[in-house]
Formats: sequence, C-alpha cells, structure tokens
Amino acid sequence: MSSTARDGGVVRQRADWMRPVDEHILETLRDEGNMTPYALEHEFGVTVANYASNRLSKLADYGLVERLGRGLYRLTDDGRAFLDEDLDASTLEPSASED
Repeated sequence: MSSTARDGGVVRQRADWMRPVDEHILETLRDEGNMTPYALEHEFGVTVANYASNRLSKLADYGLVERLGRGLYRLTDDGRAFLDEDLDASTLEPSASED
C-alpha cells in the first residue's frame, strides 16, 4: 500500500497494483464523465497503444470504474470514495474474472 499526497493535502491510500496514472484516470472520469480509452489517451497525450485500455481494465477488475459497454467506462461509487480519501484501495479484491 502506498499513499499519494495531492496539492490540497489529500492523501489517498493506493494499492500496490496501482500506477500513478490510475489516479489521473479516475480524476479525469470524475471531472469529464464517461470516457473511452482512446479519449483518455488523447487527453493524456499517451502514444503507447492500449495503455489506457489496460489501466481501465485493471481499475474495473477492482471496482473503481465500470465498463458500460464496448469501450466506454465510468467512475463507480468506490472510485469516488477513493478520490475522496474514504476508501483504501489496498482493501479491494479483484473480481472473479481476473486471472
């Protein structure tokens, strides 16, 4: 488990499986609404193929985002709770579909 201090003094409890970009993805979904991996990659200027898709899949496995349909994701209540410092991501378990 690791902590991340934000500019406003926010300390979020990240899980070991999380990457720093995951928080940015969650924040962007909170601010912009439902998004596709392509839109996130465009937002971040990422050129690595499928990077946002892979991170969104991982976040969905742990319940921080939800896949609405083909390639469309939204922030879940757990995702909001994590951003608000009300959820320690290290306590989350992957869904049964995780290998």
